[in-house]
Amino acid sequence: MEKRSMLTRPLVVLLLASLCNLLWGSAVPFINLGYRFFEVASGDVATQILFAGCRFALAGALTILFASIGEKKFVRPKKGNLDLVVKLALTQTIAQYVFFYIGVANTTSVKAAIIQGLGAFVSILIACYLFRSEKMNRLKWIGGLVGVAGVVIVNLDTSGLGGGVRLTGEGFLIISMTASACSAGLIKRFGQKDSPVALSGWQFMLGGAVMAAAGFAMGGRLHLGNPLGLAVLLYLAALSAVAYTLWAVLLKVNPVSHVAVYMFLQPIFGVMLSLLLVDSAANVPLLRYGAALVLVCASILIVGRGQREDA
Repeated sequence: MEKRSMLTRPLVVLLLASLCNLLWGSAVPFINLGYRFFEVASGDVATQILFAGCRFALAGALTILFASIGEKKFVRPKKGNLDLVVKLALTQTIAQYVFFYIGVANTTSVKAAIIQGLGAFVSILIACYLFRSEKMNRLKWIGGLVGVAGVVIVNLDTSGLGGGVRLTGEGFLIISMTASACSAGLIKRFGQKDSPVALSGWQFMLGGAVMAAAGFAMGGRLHLGNPLGLAVLLYLAALSAVAYTLWAVLLKVNPVSHVAVYMFLQPIFGVMLSLLLVDSAANVPLLRYGAALVLVCASILIVGRGQREDA
C-alpha cells in the first residue's frame, strides 16, 4: 500500500514521467545514429522496420531479464492472460511503430514532430471518452490545448508545413499516435489484472519479433558498418525497457491524464537533444523554446488541477 501511495505523489509522478519522456526524446537522435552505423538508407522502410523490431525484441528480453532477477523468479504473465499481451503488442508496438516508421519516411520532420506531440492530448481524450476511466472537464480541455500550442511552437518554422496531407505520411502518423494513446488506456486497464512489468516485457518481445520478421520478409537487411552500432541498439532497447516499464507502473496507479500530460515534454526534449547531439552548430531560437516550455509546464499544472477537481 505504501508503494502505491509513493507512486501517486505529484513529485514522484513528475520525476518519473519526465524521465520517461527524456528517454523517449533521446530516441530520435540515437535512431539516426543507428541508421548510420547499420547503413540503413533513409528510404529503406523494410530495414527500418527490421531495425525497430530488433530494438523492441531486445527491449522485451531486457525487461524480462531484470524483472526476473529482481523478483528472483521467471517473470511471465498470469495463466490465461496471453490475450492481454497480444492486444498490447498489436497497439503499443506493432501498430504504433510500423505506421510511425513509414509515416516519418513520407512526411516532413516538422509535421511529424507536431503530430507526435499531439499524443498527450489524444491520450487524455481516449481515456475519458473511449475507456471512460476518468471524467473530462473544462480544465483538462484547456490544459490539453495549451500543451498542443507548446508543441506547435517548439516545432514551428518557415518550412515544412506545406505540401498537403498523404495517407502514407501524415495519415500513418495519426494512426500511430492513436495506437499509442489507446495503448495507454489498455495498460491502465490490464495493469489491474496482471503485472505491468510482465505485460510490457512480453508484449515487446512479441511485437518486436513480429516487426523484425516482417521487415526481413520485405527484404530488409542490417549491415553493421561500425561496431558502435551495437552499443546504440543496446541503448535504444534499454531506454524502451526502462521508459515503458516505468510508464506502465505509473498508469496502473494514476489517472491517465495525470501521467499522459507529461508527454508534451517529449518533443521539447527531442529537439533539445537533437541540437546537442546531432546539430550543435545550429542557431538555437531560445525565445521560442522557452515559450514552448512555459506553455507545456502550464499545461501540466492545469491538467493536474483538473484532475484534482475530479478526485
